[in-house]
Amino acid sequence: MPGWLQAGGWGLLAGSALLIGAAAGYLAPVPRKVIASVMAFGAGVLLSAVAFELVAEAHERAGLTPTVLGAMTGAILYTGCNVLLARRGARHRKRSGEQQPSEQEQGGSGTALALGALLDGVPESIVIGTSLLGGGAISVVTVVAVFISNVPEGLSSAAGMRRAGRSKAYVFGLWTGIAVISGLAAVAGFTLLGGAPAAVLAGITALAGGAILAMIADTMIPEAFDEAHLLIGLITVVGFLVAFALSQAG
Repeated sequence: MPGWLQAGGWGLLAGSALLIGAAAGYLAPVPRKVIASVMAFGAGVLLSAVAFELVAEAHERAGLTPTVLGAMTGAILYTGCNVLLARRGARHRKRSGEQQPSEQEQGGSGTALALGALLDGVPESIVIGTSLLGGGAISVVTVVAVFISNVPEGLSSAAGMRRAGRSKAYVFGLWTGIAVISGLAAVAGFTLLGGAPAAVLAGITALAGGAILAMIADTMIPEAFDEAHLLIGLITVVGFLVAFALSQAG
């Protein structure tokens, strides 16, 4: 099977978890403490993937300088885009409560929510594509980490969209589209960066890591700890260790 097709398939698989989570969040009355617990687990998984897969791999490929520059660039780009989208109504796109505005409350917030979901998902998918470069095997840990973390993201966001009065067609159309774009982003990561030198690949990997880390802090942790209970910290550590164990097993 061609490498670009493998990349697209793995990206689509990881992105499909958003749709699974959205279906649960929109169609089922999931208690907010359960959503917070699942989000905490997903945050722990992604934190581990960033530390042991993305940043560590970037450092191994090209050293400290490209890694730091890439991670900072990713964080700055993500934060800048996030600030712009927040002003349009997408600040609380991963919140399951009453924080998301309706279209009547803030016109254009639906488009901002869609762009925000895209902003959150693309860096992860690009990394999935680049992991296949050079004839290597797919990073199973990265795919599993993205898949696991995407379930609570879709669940929490869809629950909030339902409370804001978003239609079923909007919610499922949005997450289906993001899943497809995740596959295309993985293809782009594989095809566009195929001939890139090690330092550039390291910078791109670190850039994705920085963007994902900023996303965790800005959108996942607030939802996880909004309905905080005494086990939230423990659940986050469990998610972190599950991903770490997968990385060591691989």
